[in-house]
Amino acid sequence: AEPPACAPGPAQAAALLEEAADLLVLHRDFAAAVERCEAGCDSLGPGLGPGPGPGPESFAEVKCSLCVVGIQALAEMNRWREVLSWVLQYYHVPEHLPPKVLELCILLYSKVREPQVMLEVGGSWLGSQANQSLPEFGSLLELYLAQVLLPLGRFGAAEELVRGCAALDGERRLQLLGTIGESRCRWARRQEETRPGAEEQQDPAAETLLGVLSQKLLTMLTLLRRALRSMSNHFYLLPYKKMLLATFLLYLVVVRLDPASPTSLPFIYKLVQLFRQAWAAVLSPVHRPPIRD
Repeated sequence: AEPPACAPGPAQAAALLEEAADLLVLHRDFAAAVERCEAGCDSLGPGLGPGPGPGPESFAEVKCSLCVVGIQALAEMNRWREVLSWVLQYYHVPEHLPPKVLELCILLYSKVREPQVMLEVGGSWLGSQANQSLPEFGSLLELYLAQVLLPLGRFGAAEELVRGCAALDGERRLQLLGTIGESRCRWARRQEETRPGAEEQQDPAAETLLGVLSQKLLTMLTLLRRALRSMSNHFYLLPYKKMLLATFLLYLVVVRLDPASPTSLPFIYKLVQLFRQAWAAVLSPVHRPPIRD
């Protein structure tokens, strides 16, 4: 249906707001709801910030309600990535966003795990002296801390924001600084627990695999030692280094170790040490030939 023809200004915008709300809630026609919201905001014209306007239904109130309905409709269509740019085309700068619109945007991007989208917008809004006199400022500051700064690990920025906020009294400032400190400690503990946890999970498997490979190595070297004893007369016909390399390559084939695997590297190092010890044991009973002049 075509938008109804109404008187320009707030009356037309209010009619479009009512129709958009019906389309959103009753008919679930989200695309049409967004169109009505856009038409309503366009009818109000630019330059309307969050402050109060004339009449019981001010320009600012109607515009804010249109944006709230539009945000919800975009989110229902999974077009949440467009929300912030869509809102800013009607308010132009973050400082002019109504508290309700800013709150809804913070909650939306936190819900989809993209809080960094609101990092600069929320900081600009909270840094505005005009917004710090609004009654919603305290709750929005706490929401910004809890949903944006702390989840992103921006503890320094959070402390700076709280200390520099003149709208907070001393007791509330201390409470928020305590909350930031607790969040910083939890963040540090999680990071400490993550690294050792991964190593602990790898160590038992590494020890088991190393034990299996070591047993195979010892078995192979035992057989090799017997063979060397039986062919001691021919042993010294091969250069020592070539024999060592050939034996190690034979070992890699027997145990089927993949040197390209990242998890193989510590095993290769340990097994080289074990190989050297076992090779010394192999050579110990064999009499080396005298050095000829």
